[in-house]
Amino acid sequence: MIEQQCTGFLNTPPLWQNEQFGMHQFEFPEIDLTTFQPKAIPDKLRLGHQMEYVFKQLVEYSSNYEVLLHNLPVKRGKQTIGEIDFILRNLQTRVLIHIELTYKFYIINPQISEPLHQLIGPNKRDMFFAKVEKIKNRQFKLLHSKEGITALTDHNIEPSKIKHQTCFKGQLFQPYVSNSLNINPLNTSCISGYWLRFDDLKSGEFKQYQFYIPSKSEWVIAPHTAVHWKSHAKILLDLKLWMLQENAPMLWNKKSETEFEKFFVVWW
Repeated sequence: MIEQQCTGFLNTPPLWQNEQFGMHQFEFPEIDLTTFQPKAIPDKLRLGHQMEYVFKQLVEYSSNYEVLLHNLPVKRGKQTIGEIDFILRNLQTRVLIHIELTYKFYIINPQISEPLHQLIGPNKRDMFFAKVEKIKNRQFKLLHSKEGITALTDHNIEPSKIKHQTCFKGQLFQPYVSNSLNINPLNTSCISGYWLRFDDLKSGEFKQYQFYIPSKSEWVIAPHTAVHWKSHAKILLDLKLWMLQENAPMLWNKKSETEFEKFFVVWW
């Protein structure tokens, strides 16, 4: 699984190129995984933390960067007020880079008028625009707070010499039936599938296919044949419980031995 997650992470494009929203996107180095042997990730981590371990191992393997800090807590007294994802040193330029890492899955809801507000989590508990504001106005500024400066200087790092960047990768899912969507200035290469409602999945056009509900750890990887596929009728029975619990799962759709789709089924 960890090898597939690393490949999936590398194959996921950034949500934008260069600088947007007042934040510069980290340019991930080219990596040849031929001899890469990742270490196992600790069990029971949330997907976001799994991606941190993936990022760290890939960056260290690239030989372009040195990881100086990872998940450094910033404390006010005994209270943790934030966490610094990564401090890297570019081994060529010696520049210090603060990286806030984000890997997200957003559906595009065109019923929302403002394009950048159209990106929401499948369960409507997450918003792209809110995440951008949090990184820019809280995470970046944390390093220059009194507590952040103390945390960094305790590790012999000068905060004033740090450049802030974000590694913001994502998979976007458009409506199942949709006209062309304008998500400028976001990267259209991030569109990875579609989303629909439970009643839409009942339609006859899906009956001939097989389906699989991946675990969250599998969300980042490409669909493949080596899973337990279920018929349309059986997957609808499984999905009823998800809908009752108001939880939107990802599904893989096996259309043939070589053709797959990824999509979310939303409950709302």
